[in-house]
Amino acid sequence: MIRDNWRIVLLVVFVVVAGLALFVPGFGVGDGGNATATNATSGPTNLQFGLELSGGTRIRAPLVGMTAENVDVAPNQQANLTGSVAEDLGVSPTDVQVRVGNESATVEVFSENVSQERFAGALQRAGYNTTQSDIRTGVTEETDESAVEVLENKISESGLTGGTVQTVSSGDRSYIQIEVPNQNRSEVRDLVADQGQVQTVAYFTVEGNRTPSYCEGPVGGNGSGGGEGGGSGANTCNVTVLQSQDGFQSVGTVQRDQQGQPIVPVTLTEQAAQPFTQAMQRYGFADAANASSRQSQVRTCNFETGGGGHCLLTVRDGEVVYAASVTQGLAQQFATGSFVNDPGYQTSAGNASEAQNLQVDLQAGALPAPLNFDQGTSQYILPSVAQRFKGLSLVTGLVAVLAVAGVVFIRYREPWVAIPMVVTALAEVFILLGFSSAVGLALDLSHIAGFIAVIGTGVDDLVIIADEILQSEVKTGRVFQSRFRRAFWVIGAAAATTIIAMSPLAVLSLGDLRGFAIVTIVGVLIGVLITRPAYGNVLRRLLTDT
Repeated sequence: MIRDNWRIVLLVVFVVVAGLALFVPGFGVGDGGNATATNATSGPTNLQFGLELSGGTRIRAPLVGMTAENVDVAPNQQANLTGSVAEDLGVSPTDVQVRVGNESATVEVFSENVSQERFAGALQRAGYNTTQSDIRTGVTEETDESAVEVLENKISESGLTGGTVQTVSSGDRSYIQIEVPNQNRSEVRDLVADQGQVQTVAYFTVEGNRTPSYCEGPVGGNGSGGGEGGGSGANTCNVTVLQSQDGFQSVGTVQRDQQGQPIVPVTLTEQAAQPFTQAMQRYGFADAANASSRQSQVRTCNFETGGGGHCLLTVRDGEVVYAASVTQGLAQQFATGSFVNDPGYQTSAGNASEAQNLQVDLQAGALPAPLNFDQGTSQYILPSVAQRFKGLSLVTGLVAVLAVAGVVFIRYREPWVAIPMVVTALAEVFILLGFSSAVGLALDLSHIAGFIAVIGTGVDDLVIIADEILQSEVKTGRVFQSRFRRAFWVIGAAAATTIIAMSPLAVLSLGDLRGFAIVTIVGVLIGVLITRPAYGNVLRRLLTDT
C-alpha cells in the first residue's frame, strides 16, 4: 500500500515538516533573513518579514574610491607603492590598497579629495605607466565584500537585530545596500556613516627643542604632536603604536570603573603584543615616573591642555576620543615584558555613548572606505504602511488561489479532478512557506510575487497532467503510466527552462529581483519533485484499480 503510494506519503511528510517549521516556536527560525527576531515569533507563525512588510530603513550607497586597473606591480613592491602613493596624494596609507593578482594588480584610493588626474600622476611618479583611462570610479569586488562584512558586524554588535547588508549593481556601479527593520533613518545612518577606523597613539614629551624623526604629524583637534604643545611649551611627539583594531584579539562590553568612567576592556593579539610592549618601553611608558598613581593623584597625562606628559590616545576616525596615562601596574608589566603574556588593558571614551560606539568599531572592524551618501539613496517605510502591505499581500494571494480554483472547476466540471488539483497546489505553497520559515527567508513584496507565480505555474503543470491523462478512457495502469510519463517530460522541460532563466537573477546582485527568482526556483523544484508526482498518484488511484 505505502510502496504503491509513496509519492503521496512523501507529500504528506513534507506538509507535516512545513507545518512544524511554520508553527512550532523556534523550529523554523533560520539565519538568513533581514527581519527581526521579534517579527519571527510575535505572530502565529515563524515567518519572518523583510523591510517592505515590517517597516524600517534602507540605505543604498557606493563606497568612496577609485581604482587603477592593470598596474604592473610586483608582489614585493606592494608596501612601497602604498607608501609612495599615500605620501604623494597626502592621504593615510590606510586609504590606499594595492591588490596583486596573477597577471596584474589593482590600486585603490579611498578619498573624496583625490581626482583621477592626481591619482594617475601619483602612479606615474612612482614609476608606473598608468593613464587616466586606466582609472575608473568605484572600488574592487574584494573591497565591497570587506565592507559588507564590517557593516554586518556593526549592525550585529550594536544590537540592531535582523539587519542585512548586500551588494547590488546598477549599471556599471556597485552599491552597498543596508536594510534594518524597525529603525528610523537617522539611527541607521549614524551607525554606518563613520568609517570606524580606531588607532592607538602614544603621546609623550621629548627632551630638547628638536623633534625626533620618528614623530608623526598632529592628531586630533588640538594640533598636538611633532612640535610644541600649547600653553606650557612642552615639546611633544605622537607615534601610532596600533594602526587599526586588527591588533585586538578580544573586546569586552562597556563597563564602569570605580570613578564611574565608562571603560572598554581590550586584549591584544599575540602578534601585536610584542611590538606594542617594545614601543611602550622605547617611549618611556614603562617608567613608573610617567605612570599615574591613585595614591599620589599625580597627573602624568596632560593631552587636553597640550601640556605634554605620557598618554595613550584612542583615536577614532582621526578624532581623539580618549586620552589617559598608564597605571603603575601596567607600566611595570611593560618594564618586565610580562605584558606579552597577558596583553590586556582598558580604553574608553568621553561618555557612555561614545564608549559604546568605540566598542562597536573595535568589534566590527573598520570600513575599508566610507560610504558616499551623496551618490546614494535612503528610504524609510513606516511600520503602519508595512502592515498594510502585508494585509494586501495576503488578499492578493487569496484572490490568486480563488481565481485559479474557479478556472479549474470551470474547465473540468468534475470535483474529483478539480479538488485534488487545488489541494495539491495549496500544499505546494504551504511547503514553500515552510521552507521560507526554516531557512529564515525574510519575505518582501518580491517574494510574494514569486509565490503568486508559483501558484500559476503549479496549476498550469497540473492541468497538463490532467489533460494528457483524461484525453480518453484509461483502462490499465500501463496506459496511465505512459500518459503520465509524456506529461511529466513536458513539465520537466518547462521547469528546467524556468530554472535556467531565473538562475542569473538569483545569483546576480539585482536587489528585489533576486528574491522573486529564489522563490520561483524553489517553488518549481518542489512542484517537480514532490507535488506533481503526488497528483499523478492521486489520479492513478481515482482512474485505475491499482
